[in-house]
Amino acid sequence: MASGLVLYSYWRSSAAFRVRIALNLKGLRYETRAVHLVRDGGEQHGAAYVAVNPQELVPTLVDGHVVLPQSMAIIEYLDEKHPQPPLLPADAAGRARVRALSQLIACDIHPIGNLRVLQQIGSQFGADDAQKAEWMRHWVVAGFQALETMLAHSKDTGHFCHGNTPTMADACLVPQVYNARRWKVPLGDYPTILRIDAVCAGLDAFHEATPERQPDAPHSSEPSAFSLSPSGRGLG
Repeated sequence: MASGLVLYSYWRSSAAFRVRIALNLKGLRYETRAVHLVRDGGEQHGAAYVAVNPQELVPTLVDGHVVLPQSMAIIEYLDEKHPQPPLLPADAAGRARVRALSQLIACDIHPIGNLRVLQQIGSQFGADDAQKAEWMRHWVVAGFQALETMLAHSKDTGHFCHGNTPTMADACLVPQVYNARRWKVPLGDYPTILRIDAVCAGLDAFHEATPERQPDAPHSSEPSAFSLSPSGRGLG
């Protein structure tokens, strides 16, 4: 399906990752415009990108004259404009539950581990790389403990976070599990999260959205915005 959509993205941005999943689930083609978050101090801080997104974060979705930052707003926009297949349930309670699960990840786990935060605790409080990594793991564990309980104890959890078709919550879950593995978070205490992640991994929409399959993914040891160096600020 042709769409004319443009996604400003960085291959390892978990926020961009979740938008790519949503686009793929909708069957929407899009052009990727890579914004390297490390090179030359971070391309997100350059005037050309600041004109697109003054927050200097990725992702940004451009749909004609519509320019949208913020991954959650983008996903809901896509769901309203392209309602099939739906990424939010039809009933109010279901929609609220999916939003709650999504926001637990996108608003409570992810921002605390954003590289701007890591940079600040390093520069202001002297945290070294090991302490920054422990900070990341602490907040992932705190979030996953709550998320596992919410998923495992609800009759509304099915093959996916909500029911038996993928929703916005799954689009948020999978990138966070990816990050947890990168930060070597022990995941044995979260069987429901791991089961859902494995189900999602079997779907092309999720597989094609993975960082390593993106056109801007490096094929060498070039710097990554997931490094803990101070230059890596601006991850969306």
